[in-house]
Amino acid sequence: MTDLVRLERDGDVAVITIDNPPVNALKAEVRAGLLAAIAAVQDDSRIGAVVIRCAGRTFVAGADISELGKPAMQPYLPDVIEAIETCPKPVVAALHGTALGGGLEIALGCHYRVALAATRLGLPEIKLGLIPGAGGTQRLPRLVGPETAFAMVLSGEPIGAEEAQTRGLVDAIVPDLDAAAVAFARKAAARGQPPRTRDRSEAIAPYGADPAGLDALAAKHAGRPDGRAAPPAAVEALKAAVTLPFEEGIARERALFVALRDGPQSAAYRHLFAAERAAMRLDLPAGVAARRIGRAAVIGAGTMGAGIAACFANAGLPVVMVDVSAESLARGRDTIEKTWAAAVQRGKLTAAEMERRRALLTTATDLAAVAGAELVVEAAVEDMAVKRDVFAALDTIAPDAILATNTSYLDIDAIAAATRRPGRVLGLHFFSPATVMRLVEVVRAAETDPEVLATGVAIARTLGKVPVVVGVCHGFVGNRMLRVRTTETERLLLAGALPYEIDAALTEFGFPMGPCAVGDLAGLDIAWRMRKAQGARAEIADRLCEAGRFGQKTGRGYFRYEPGSRTPIRDPEVEALIVATSATLGITRRPFTADEIVERLLFPMVNEGARILAEGIARRAGDIDVIWVNGYGFPAYRGGPMHWADAIGLPRVRDRLTAIAAETGEASHAPAPLVVELAAAGRGFASVAS
Repeated sequence: MTDLVRLERDGDVAVITIDNPPVNALKAEVRAGLLAAIAAVQDDSRIGAVVIRCAGRTFVAGADISELGKPAMQPYLPDVIEAIETCPKPVVAALHGTALGGGLEIALGCHYRVALAATRLGLPEIKLGLIPGAGGTQRLPRLVGPETAFAMVLSGEPIGAEEAQTRGLVDAIVPDLDAAAVAFARKAAARGQPPRTRDRSEAIAPYGADPAGLDALAAKHAGRPDGRAAPPAAVEALKAAVTLPFEEGIARERALFVALRDGPQSAAYRHLFAAERAAMRLDLPAGVAARRIGRAAVIGAGTMGAGIAACFANAGLPVVMVDVSAESLARGRDTIEKTWAAAVQRGKLTAAEMERRRALLTTATDLAAVAGAELVVEAAVEDMAVKRDVFAALDTIAPDAILATNTSYLDIDAIAAATRRPGRVLGLHFFSPATVMRLVEVVRAAETDPEVLATGVAIARTLGKVPVVVGVCHGFVGNRMLRVRTTETERLLLAGALPYEIDAALTEFGFPMGPCAVGDLAGLDIAWRMRKAQGARAEIADRLCEAGRFGQKTGRGYFRYEPGSRTPIRDPEVEALIVATSATLGITRRPFTADEIVERLLFPMVNEGARILAEGIARRAGDIDVIWVNGYGFPAYRGGPMHWADAIGLPRVRDRLTAIAAETGEASHAPAPLVVELAAAGRGFASVAS
């Protein structure tokens, strides 16, 4: 045993307690203690059965993530589980909180499982670019059948105790876990030799005789290939549970797990896992804490305002949505309620929960309605004069409230200056659709108080979002880098690439959509109006708008769209316009490979990220990665733009930027000083101190 694992007796039942707070992660010392405890009870004639339980708020919630990527430390988890399963005395897992990953694999190795009703059970490894590596893909199908096993492993989503019992994963749901587990173990001992999960075949036998059915099941849950390595590996491992003897299946699972664990995709996922948590940590003065927000207000009932208001109601916070237009308010509320009703229809929300949320959301046309709010989020039109007028009025109406703006680009210092208390002002930049997108850029203005910043981060977490603190500049972090990609897309179109080639290169890289299709979805006219207001021009995009091609809303943009369809179709008219524009501007077109397109679009973005880091707009490279993965569709299995650049090597990034700058003559393409410095030193963005 170790200090993290205790062995005690309750009469003739041994109780093994894992106590490794906060989530009882399976670090090496825990595995060693568990293995020693199992060995001890096997040789103790006074012991007839065993209970494995956990102290604290949860059963084992997974492996120790910090051990991944390091030399493996004995004892290995598969060996520990093997010892549990082959123990001649009944072993009962007493589950509460969450039994996830390696924790559920331990439970699968036990002969029986009892749980509290609120317990959640799952194998989330796929979310870290992995598959279960300690028998999860082999024992789970034997216990619950391939249908449930494919669903759990490939989604990574946990199921509740009641469903787990229905599917055969849990033997009993009990009200008093410790006493019930001991009683269950005692009765199991009286029944004699315990059943081993590995020996069960009745659940997998039908699929063993039906290869086509197994393939169909795999296809149903795996979906279309999307560049991730873990889903096809999970399918192969789960199929092995059906088609191979247990020992061969276990060996196949382990080989697949090790290959993923040591591969670049899992490293990218682990980087993001750590980066999300680092982004939530603030370096604040001692004693500073977030304010409690009991009531919120949202100004504006458009797409963003309504979405933000729904987020508050969804999180159980009373919120008033204010707009000068009663019609806008009605549309906004109707949109929110239709979303809730659709969730009820899909079984994702109960009717009672919908009614609770409806009661939390009120509306008003008078700005005075925000007076009782402790947090006010302004989501009015993207116009500096309008926003300053709103904040000046809020100074009087809600003198004690924290004031946040959802601006995507505007100077928050200038907005804060419209008030007498700029320290109470910050940015909360949500992403559309606000109820779906996880990211919130928490923008720290020059005079934002530490308490206000802490509250901004805390409220984003309360809403179920991933907050990332950024500084003030045009577009902050995400949109500043997006603007670079948009500019590079225009340059590529003029230089020789066509919309379908650009989009194909980025979707093959892993983005869900290419930049041309994204522009069509958002509406090309929005950026067109902004450019005209700034006296700027984008030759291709502007000519499309001048021809009335605004994107999906008009059925024509960079691509053509059939009525009622969102599928982009190549349009010879657009391609001819692009070629003609290049000729008019005296540009000699040339072909681009997919790799060149990726480099021409993403390396300048990375370059801008380096400038953002050097300016202190982002505190660390991981913050930029979290923003781009959660807000802009950068493929998570590549870890975000800065991690991706580190993985391929900054000397290559530097050299390609230098070559691109020589070809285009654009000074912005020259490698940023930080890129040059890090490349010369053999370091990456991850080494830059926050």
